[in-house]
Amino acid sequence: MPSRLDFYEEWLSPDGLRDGSIGIAPVSAVIGFLRTEGEQYHEVVARAGTLAAAWSVAALPGLQRRLAGSLPLSLRSHFALRIARRIVRDELSMSSVVSRLRRGHATFRVQSSVFCTVRASHARPLCDFYAALAVEALRCFQVAAAARIDGCRAVSGPACEVSIDIVGASTATEPAMAA
Repeated sequence: MPSRLDFYEEWLSPDGLRDGSIGIAPVSAVIGFLRTEGEQYHEVVARAGTLAAAWSVAALPGLQRRLAGSLPLSLRSHFALRIARRIVRDELSMSSVVSRLRRGHATFRVQSSVFCTVRASHARPLCDFYAALAVEALRCFQVAAAARIDGCRAVSGPACEVSIDIVGASTATEPAMAA
């Protein structure tokens, strides 16, 4: 955990997170402060992506989850990536996200990322949230996947791009893999 958890909780209250009343300014500030934590930044935002996907899938109506889970692998994969896109748009309404899935490989491209909007370029990509989000959304629908960050707006380039290899069918109890 970050060394100054009390500080972060002051900006992001649990009640505000639950009811969606926290604006973009406090979220951006916390993400900026969190980057100063070093390696823990990557762990925390990846965990946030995993939890965002799991909570969003759990919030779906039961019938929709069951129907989606009964689809063939490729359609389940498309459905899971659609859920991940919706989460990104809900996170920041200015974000646009495109996902493509072809022959066991998906790309997830995010414009206007709240995580990667920085003043100076970084040496390491800051898109861990999106990689973990996509992998967990797929895992929730029994699709095993591994992700890697191919491009990041904070490093160079116009957008964050995550490549996802669909490994095949899995069980929901297997751990998600995001690199």
